[in-house]
Amino acid sequence: MSIRTSTRVRIYDVAAAAGVSIATASKALNDTGRMTDETRSRVKDVAARLGFRPNAMARALLHQRSFTIGLLTNDTYGRFTLPLMAGVSEALVDQGVSVFLCAIEDDPALAKIHVDAMLDKQVDGIIASGKRIDRQLPVDLENLSVPVVYAFTQAPENGVSLVSDDAAGSREAVEWLKGLGRQRIVHVTGPRSFASVEERAGAYRAAVGADAQVLFGTWSEQWGHEAVARLWDAAGEKPDAIFCGNDQIARGVVDALRERGVSLPADVSVVGFDNWEIVAEATRPPLTTIDMNLKELGREAGRLVLALAAGEAVAPGIRKLPCTLVVRQSCGGGPRS
Repeated sequence: MSIRTSTRVRIYDVAAAAGVSIATASKALNDTGRMTDETRSRVKDVAARLGFRPNAMARALLHQRSFTIGLLTNDTYGRFTLPLMAGVSEALVDQGVSVFLCAIEDDPALAKIHVDAMLDKQVDGIIASGKRIDRQLPVDLENLSVPVVYAFTQAPENGVSLVSDDAAGSREAVEWLKGLGRQRIVHVTGPRSFASVEERAGAYRAAVGADAQVLFGTWSEQWGHEAVARLWDAAGEKPDAIFCGNDQIARGVVDALRERGVSLPADVSVVGFDNWEIVAEATRPPLTTIDMNLKELGREAGRLVLALAAGEAVAPGIRKLPCTLVVRQSCGGGPRS
C-alpha cells in the first residue's frame, strides 16, 4: 500500500501554469516590477488556485522583515488581551503578518526571556498589553531595536499608547439614563486605586451634579450585592438608576435587586461597563453596558506598529478610542439608532 504525500507547489509551477517567466511570477506575487495589471492578476489567480505558499525565509530576506509581530501581556486571564489580539490579527492578516502571544504574568525574569526570544526571532515590532491602564508591564521595552506600541497598559512618557475613553463612556451611560427620565442615579464601582475608576467616577459626577453618589468597592458580583444592601437599607429615597463600574458588579446589582422584589427596568435601570458578553448577555434581564471596543483598539495597535516598522513617523502620546453604549433590557428604552 503506497502512501501519497503532498508536494509543495513551487514558484516554477506557478510560472509554468501562468505562462510567464519565473522572474515575472516572482515580481507579480511580490507586487514589484513592471507588467500589465492583467498579467499580475493572472499570476496571483494561478497561485491561489494551485495553493502556492511563498517561502517565508526567502520572503523575509527579500523584504528585510520577518512578517511577525509579538504581543506581550501580563493579562493571563485574557479578559482584555484576547479581544485585543483578535483586532490585532484582523489588522495584520491582510498584510501577511502573523502575531504570536507571550504571557508574562507579573514575572520580570519571564518577561525578559520572552522579549529576548522576540528579538531573536527578529519580530517587526511588539505590542505591549496589560490588564489595567495605570500599571506598566514588568519589563523595560524602551530603546529596543524594534518599535513598540502600548495598548491598555501604561506606557513610558515617549511611548505610543492606546486606551479606551473611559470618561466619554461614563458620560454616555449617564446621559442615556437621564434621557430615560432617571433622576436618582448612583455609581457603584471598583477600587479607587484604579485610574479607570477615578476617570469614570469623575465623568459621572460631572454629568450628575451635586447629588452624585459614588460607592467604591471591589470588582465582584458580591460587591454588587453589598452595595444594593447598603443603598436599600439606608433611609431616604432609593435610586431609580445604578451605573456600575464593570459588568460583574452590575450582575450582582441586578441579582440583588431582583431578590428584593425590585422590578427592572420599571423601578430601577442598571448599566454596566465593559460589555463582557458572557456576563452581560447571561444577566437577567440582559445587561445594558458600555463596550470598550477592545477589538478596535487592537486593530489600531496593529496598524500603528506596522506604520512604525515601515519607518513612518508616528507621534508619541496617548490616543483615546471611543466607547459604545450597547443597549439591552436592564435599563429600558429601545436600541440606539
